[in-house]
Amino acid sequence: MTFSLEERDFKGYGEITPDPKWPKGAKIAISFVVNYEEGGENTVLNQDKGSEVFLNETPGGQSRIGIRDINMETQYEYGSRVGVWRILRAFKKHSYPFTCYAVGRAVEKNPEAIKAMVEAGHEIASHNYRWIDYQTLDESTEREHIRATIKAIKDASGKPPVGWYTGRISTESRRIVWEEFKSLGLPLLYDCDAYNDDLPYWVTVKDEGHLVIPYTLDQNDMKFCVPPGFGGPDAFLTYLKNTFDVLYREGHDGHAKMMNIGLHCRLVGKPGRVAALEKFLEYISGFPDVWVCTREQIANHWRKTHPFSK
Repeated sequence: MTFSLEERDFKGYGEITPDPKWPKGAKIAISFVVNYEEGGENTVLNQDKGSEVFLNETPGGQSRIGIRDINMETQYEYGSRVGVWRILRAFKKHSYPFTCYAVGRAVEKNPEAIKAMVEAGHEIASHNYRWIDYQTLDESTEREHIRATIKAIKDASGKPPVGWYTGRISTESRRIVWEEFKSLGLPLLYDCDAYNDDLPYWVTVKDEGHLVIPYTLDQNDMKFCVPPGFGGPDAFLTYLKNTFDVLYREGHDGHAKMMNIGLHCRLVGKPGRVAALEKFLEYISGFPDVWVCTREQIANHWRKTHPFSK
């Protein structure tokens, strides 16, 4: 089944969803995503007009125009200095892989974190070059950012990304990313700039098939920083467990799905929050027929079992 970005699609797969045929008969596929953004946020040091205001411990503030906001900068630095290592240790305990959405500028600032992820068996996908809103950015600059991101990730990890997530996109972002990968002769297995399904699906870009693996903004630690959000770690853990329980049951009823979980180094990397992540990792380890995988693995599986057709 193929969908197009040119018009909104309110139907999707409909009531009867396709059997994803997850490996080894798994009833659910779980994709953890660790967003590595620290250093790519708004700051005059990156030639931005002002400081960052999004996804931090003091929401509701205003950007400081033309000057640095040291409080904000150091909040972000916690993620790259401390949080990322705490998250890596949590996943190592269970030998679970995750996909990293890596911002190119953040990779340039601290490539050692990316190298550690690769050594631990995690996937490095792209989160574009900057952690900014690309809605109004001119196309030529967006293309420069795409190429810079690919280079930064390749330099740090040893290979270019095969997956992409811009985040705050324009209506043309998917096409621009697709074209840049084509021009470089690189495979783009998937992008994640959608939130509209529990399964991957195909779209067409210039009459060619392109795979979308939807992401999530609800099973996401970002809700610690936006209203209405998680009031504390227990609320986050309960929400993740409830989501897992429903999707796992649906899988046993013959309607297997994918569960996405979004994490940020400066947020869930805090001691009080990582405890909830650790408890959830322990929780799902007690269930059979659970496939914890990278998004690259999902893309390769879907391409094999549900190939593109017009």
